Amino acid sequence: MVGDGHVEKRPKDKKKKTKKKRGGGKKKMTAEQSLAFNSVTEWVYLDQSHSSSSSEDDFGVHQILNRAVDNNVVFELHSHSNFSDGYLSPSKLVERAHCNGVEEALTGEQPSSYIFGLSSEDYTVHIIALLICLLFHILTSRTGNVKLLVKVLALTDHDTMSGIPEAIETARRFGIKIIPGVEISTIFSQRGSESEEPVHILAYYSSCGPSKYEELENFLANIRDGRFLRAKDMILKLNKLKLPLKWEHVAKIAGKGVAPGRLHVARAMVEAGHVENLKHAFADISMMGDMHTPHETDYKVSVCCGCRGSQPLAEVAVELIHRTSGLAVLAHPWALKNPAAIIRKLKDVGLHGLEVYRSDGKLVAYTDLADTYGLLKLGGSDYHGRGGHGESELGSVKLPVLVLNDFLKVARPIWCGAIKEILESYADEPSDSNLSHITRYGRGKMLKRNYPLNCGKGLVDECLSLWLTNEERQSAEFEAIKLKLSHVSINQGGLNVPIESV
Repeated sequence: MVGDGHVEKRPKDKKKKTKKKRGGGKKKMTAEQSLAFNSVTEWVYLDQSHSSSSSEDDFGVHQILNRAVDNNVVFELHSHSNFSDGYLSPSKLVERAHCNGVEEALTGEQPSSYIFGLSSEDYTVHIIALLICLLFHILTSRTGNVKLLVKVLALTDHDTMSGIPEAIETARRFGIKIIPGVEISTIFSQRGSESEEPVHILAYYSSCGPSKYEELENFLANIRDGRFLRAKDMILKLNKLKLPLKWEHVAKIAGKGVAPGRLHVARAMVEAGHVENLKHAFADISMMGDMHTPHETDYKVSVCCGCRGSQPLAEVAVELIHRTSGLAVLAHPWALKNPAAIIRKLKDVGLHGLEVYRSDGKLVAYTDLADTYGLLKLGGSDYHGRGGHGESELGSVKLPVLVLNDFLKVARPIWCGAIKEILESYADEPSDSNLSHITRYGRGKMLKRNYPLNCGKGLVDECLSLWLTNEERQSAEFEAIKLKLSHVSINQGGLNVPIESV
């Protein structure tokens, strides 16, 4: 207040306007993270760096899209298709992984079927869809609402690898690398205890698949046969409870050649009008036996229903994964009653890692267990495509780059050994049977040629270019295999044709 009665006006404090730096509050990578990132991305893009053909590159759209997102490499290590209990075909699953979250980012709704139901023959529409994905990614990136694109997808159907070839064929169009995988249904029984607990083991394989394919396939077939028996027993028990279901109905829902499981029985209950939704169906199935809150797996249903089938021990499955050159990882340990005892036992027989990351973050208790036993810390969405708010989206589990690098450090030597073993078997006996082991997950690309494929170089290089660096491919062991196969070529029918020596 001044003498003349006027209030003195004090100058307002001027707030300094600071411009937000572009890119938000992202932290810079440490030197260790930067090295890990370079190593991971080198492996992710191996197939593109070695490929000289642009015929499958859709006018370079994939290359542009890859450059737009190469700082956001996403690994999805746990997903399911309709070859087990998923809702989407392997092709649709890959398409969803490629354009994941594009429409949701703008509208808040799930992606429309018009993008994910594209016909491979409709090339023009396919290109437009890719451009839309690119444009939406750029727009959402600028607004800070980034929806990352999955670049590596492991298809891990329950007890089958039948969907892998279809997934790989589609993935080539979208620049996605497929890790052939499987989720094996097993049981764990404590020594001296009569109780059994269902345990699921994830197995991750190389581009050629398991080194002993027939052994693994016979093992999985026995599990699938057991699931058929348990599903039929479930239907009998439901019929006795005045909830009639027909086997033909359940089998139709599962699909041709797919072993029916709990989900398929539950869907049949909903369609028959016995319950309102899947949640109620699962509850009714679980009430048929004394059981704690179940994880939605076929084996827990088989226990609660009193059904018995071909249920291998978890440690036997881990040993088999080792023997067939795969990486063994314990799935969703938070669903187990006594995870510490199971992890300890499985570590003794060669378990490589366990899931500790979910869409809601890292679970400290299981991170500690992984550290205690020196195991890889991994995770995935466990995506089934059921929809609804309770399900994690593909790519929603963001694995740190150091975690991905550790995963590849352990996996790549195992996969390299598998590829070498498969190629050596063919070099020792170049039969169509041994050739099928090499081309099982890549026959379409390798044999769609207008000329014979020289086995001494072409076949080996095709196998290795997706998974090994130039330095790894030029090892003495692989050069010896090329030399052994230099007298054989393959025609378009996949038949061996001797090359006459000059």
